Amino acid sequence: MPENLPPPRKGIWEKAWLHLLLAFAFWSALLFAFVMAIMATPGPLQPSVNDKVNHILAFAVLSVLAAIAYPRANLIKIFVGLVIFGAMIELVQAIPALKRDADLMDLLADAISSGICLSVIAGVRRLWRPRPGNSDTP
Repeated sequence: MPENLPPPRKGIWEKAWLHLLLAFAFWSALLFAFVMAIMATPGPLQPSVNDKVNHILAFAVLSVLAAIAYPRANLIKIFVGLVIFGAMIELVQAIPALKRDADLMDLLADAISSGICLSVIAGVRRLWRPRPGNSDTP
């Protein structure tokens, strides 16, 4: 093999599989959060902690997974999408047959959790972004 040719790019398939795995993890977590939110009675998978804590933890995980699974996505769009998802959960919980209670404070907890997590991610991305004209190579 001639020395002036670059080495073969073998990482492209590994990145594709990683992206698929992360996207699958995000969508699975989103579905799991929805199912847990509309269950009529708390099941064995729902801890008996405060409902707001459940919302905060769920939307923190969803925010981080979305930002990692879709690194090129605008974080504001991720935030808006997650808030719409939270509103959808509250609308579904308002259906009397589900025996759940819709609560705007749950939606507020969702939005605050996502907002904080995505703000931290935005800060980390800003710190790790390469600066123009600042090269480490001699």
